[in-house]
Amino acid sequence: MKIWIDILTPKQLLFSEPIIEKLGKKHKILCTSRDYNEVSKLAKIRDFDLIFVGKHGGGDKKSKLQASIIRMEKLFKIIEKFSPEMAISFCSPEAARISFGLGIKHMAFCDSPHASAVMRLTLPLIQKLLIPNVIPKNEFSKYGIDKKDIISYNAIDAFVTIKRKINQKKVSPFKKNNRKNILIRIEEEEASYASKSSKIIPIIKRIVNEYDNENIVILGRYTKQIESIQNIIGKKAKVVKMTFDGKHLLSNTDIFIGSGGTMTAESALMGIPTISYNAVPNIIEDFLVKKYLIKRETNPIKISRYINNIFESSNSKNQKRARKIIGQMEDPIEKLIEIINQ
Repeated sequence: MKIWIDILTPKQLLFSEPIIEKLGKKHKILCTSRDYNEVSKLAKIRDFDLIFVGKHGGGDKKSKLQASIIRMEKLFKIIEKFSPEMAISFCSPEAARISFGLGIKHMAFCDSPHASAVMRLTLPLIQKLLIPNVIPKNEFSKYGIDKKDIISYNAIDAFVTIKRKINQKKVSPFKKNNRKNILIRIEEEEASYASKSSKIIPIIKRIVNEYDNENIVILGRYTKQIESIQNIIGKKAKVVKMTFDGKHLLSNTDIFIGSGGTMTAESALMGIPTISYNAVPNIIEDFLVKKYLIKRETNPIKISRYINNIFESSNSKNQKRARKIIGQMEDPIEKLIEIINQ
């Protein structure tokens, strides 16, 4: 069988690796993506073979629409020639439309019902949707997919991505010394669901002032964003673009502060003390908060106190809790294979 996988984000790339490893033994697979800085850099780090078609549309609705139209036109020619029997995506609007138009069966994974624009553009057109069981099916069925076509798995997506082996030659941005390593991830600004009001700037200011004796690394996403933060904090912390495998960074981290997305979930399952400033409220983050793997907080003073408490205590209970939760999860890729073989 010929299978087409459309990959739009770093998380999707990492999640696709075990899919390709398991399905590639019996099937011919074509992987496409778009020109998006964090994906292209991670693809090089992971030695992941991708065909880049079109580009990311940025933060403006009109530019998103134009980029999607251009990408669909280019993808159409490639996919028609490849002629796959099945498409797999993570709710890619272009993959949904092309698969529907060419009569290709489309299977999708998703853990982000809060991305309402993407849900509206994809869910009515796909055949099967695989989701974490911590998310109720009606969070997706309200967008136009029948509940009987939604398959739940007992895991969250970070369970899949944290299993990867670290393939990173680049030196860590953390200095080699006896100081604690604090890693801060800036929120997404250009996604259709993103809020433009930043919660992280006051938090960063507090941390760099109170923990200037520690190693602080801030992970930015876009050039303007990075320049703005660097202007605010000066030389008090290192601000870098995401040119690293996130697991490589997390494996050297003593405390992680994230927006509630992929790296936040990965950090939590790795047993790293994790704070979410909840830039994009979502059900996965809520699940991890309830399991006491994430501390949700937006108040800079309270975050600073929590960091101090972490540095003065043992992390063994948190790591034990993370291992127990991971031990109860199942492999979502096996669910996908079951559906394909039906």
